[in-house]
Amino acid sequence: MKKPVVDYREFRLSKLNTPQFSHLKLLGGWIVYFALYFLTENLIPVEKCHVIHCGLDDIIPFCEWFLLPYVFWYALIVFSLGYFALYDIDSFKKLQSFIMVTQACAMIVYILYPNCQNLRPTEFVNENFLTDCIRFLYAFDTNTGVCPSLHCAYSIGIASVWLKTKDVSRYWKAFVVFSVAVICISTTFIKQHSAVDFFAALPVCVIAEILVFRVFFKKKK
Repeated sequence: MKKPVVDYREFRLSKLNTPQFSHLKLLGGWIVYFALYFLTENLIPVEKCHVIHCGLDDIIPFCEWFLLPYVFWYALIVFSLGYFALYDIDSFKKLQSFIMVTQACAMIVYILYPNCQNLRPTEFVNENFLTDCIRFLYAFDTNTGVCPSLHCAYSIGIASVWLKTKDVSRYWKAFVVFSVAVICISTTFIKQHSAVDFFAALPVCVIAEILVFRVFFKKKK
């Protein structure tokens, strides 16, 4: 069993600025994000939002079973950040930085180009536990601020960091890539996002990849 590189039992707020725990300050990015999320959700009226839609959205059917990979996304984020915080601090910094860059880009777009989608079904053909959960999801996560999709951007960032991580089996990396692909697809099948939102997330991820991993700034050997 791998030994954690940091003993968090020794953590105290007074030690937050020490080299041992300073990486945890990056988690403060979530506080900023949720504050901005609350403001954009409540201060930008739906009437001023541009509707995001494309022909592909009309072809993709609603399927409540895709709620499962959609929700698995939350566990994947927590597990990835938790694992890296325990065993690979550099990857933790990379992933959290990637997330913060995508959050910043998305918030800029949401403010300068308020957007929404009108793809959600008003009633479900199959009434079951999954559709009840989706109805609850719709209630607390509105249909505004959807493009680019942070659900997709975070997922791509998670895959990127795991693929660059050493001492991890190729089977786990393959599982992460597969999971991320299904998660991205799931956003359109439960009508949380337009297909446009996924494609809009790609350039955001490119920006994050460049800034975090400096892929275009490495000297050629």
